[in-house]
Amino acid sequence: MTAALTREPRRVGAIADRLDGILAGRGIDPSTVAAEEPQAEPVTALELADARIPARYRRALADYPQVIAWADEIARAGRPGPGGPGIAEGPSLLIAGPTGTGKTYQAYGAVRTLLGRGVRLRWEATTSADLHARLRPRAGHDAERDLQTLVRCPLLLLDDLGAAKTSEWTEELTYRLINHRYEHTLPTLITTNLPTAELRTALGDRVASRLAEMTERVILTGPDRRRTAPAA
Repeated sequence: MTAALTREPRRVGAIADRLDGILAGRGIDPSTVAAEEPQAEPVTALELADARIPARYRRALADYPQVIAWADEIARAGRPGPGGPGIAEGPSLLIAGPTGTGKTYQAYGAVRTLLGRGVRLRWEATTSADLHARLRPRAGHDAERDLQTLVRCPLLLLDDLGAAKTSEWTEELTYRLINHRYEHTLPTLITTNLPTAELRTALGDRVASRLAEMTERVILTGPDRRRTAPAA
């Protein structure tokens, strides 16, 4: 898919002025010389997305069958449009497993898979800890507006759910976020280190119950890749 946006043609500045001077010196009116406009370079949806994706995940590739199947399902359900299908209602995906098993990599890989398949995609990504920091009340900041941006976004990637320190305020915040997306069946990519039983303890019954119904689950296993030395 190619996005409607294009890169601005490069401006030649002083070079153009010098050329005009040369033409004028030869008795040629520069205004009568038709300058050929450089072709605008198309910017693909993946290039636009990669500018927002953390550097470590800019080449992420979803390679788990369940993750690929989820992306296929979301792409098929997309609303038709002139620039390709737009994301519509659909299932969410919970990617669980121990630290370092590639959950975030797979989640960003799923986003990139959708874009690569031509889905017109407005998306947001945040970690659970960053979510709380972003929405913590402070002077001059409209936390409610920020929350609504995440709540209503067509696709949300919520990384490390349950990893942040919990309180009554964070539990209510998470509930509002998950409940809206549950009620409106908005696709949500969620990663967590916590097993199901611990997730219920960390997030509360209301959130855990909704996650159980709204998500398809992928369990990743294996050693912590960050600590595994590359083979010689």
